Amino acid sequence: MPELVRTGSLDGRHLSTAELTMAPLAPATRLIFRGKPPAIAAAGMAFGAPLSLTACRAVTFEDRAALWLGPDEYLLIGPEGTAESLEQRFADALGQLPYALVDVSQRQTGLTITGSKAAIALNAGCPLDLDIADFPVGMCTRTVFCKAEIVLWRTEPNTFRVEVWRSFSPYVWELLALAAQEGDI
Repeated sequence: MPELVRTGSLDGRHLSTAELTMAPLAPATRLIFRGKPPAIAAAGMAFGAPLSLTACRAVTFEDRAALWLGPDEYLLIGPEGTAESLEQRFADALGQLPYALVDVSQRQTGLTITGSKAAIALNAGCPLDLDIADFPVGMCTRTVFCKAEIVLWRTEPNTFRVEVWRSFSPYVWELLALAAQEGDI
């Protein structure tokens, strides 16, 4: 049987202006974890990065990130190809604690938007106030960009990571590129 090779829905795309750069992110393992304390603490140990107990905050450790999406829901991002081993680590660490862990690596893709006009480009389709005072570094949330659901995470003052369902990623990319073009960004 031929080996399946995952191709990205944003492969070959790159946008760079004087004040904005957009680029697709490398493939990664993405897991949705659902659980309540004490499963949250055990999940952090199994994942290798603590899970935030503060609403709408991301925690990073080395090559892993845990994004708080709800009181009992997290998006876990790690190195590509680690889903199977992480699933086993969760099973070992959580034992009989109730939890759910779903691999969404194939469903989602990511892109990064960097530059002094990154928030302006995102606000062309995102209703959130992305001023640094209201959406600080480390904040993350599930929101929309036009009609597509996204997870938005501010990783640096002028850098955002967008997680989007693979099928919607060209739509989000093209609208961001249009916002950059029309706004002379």
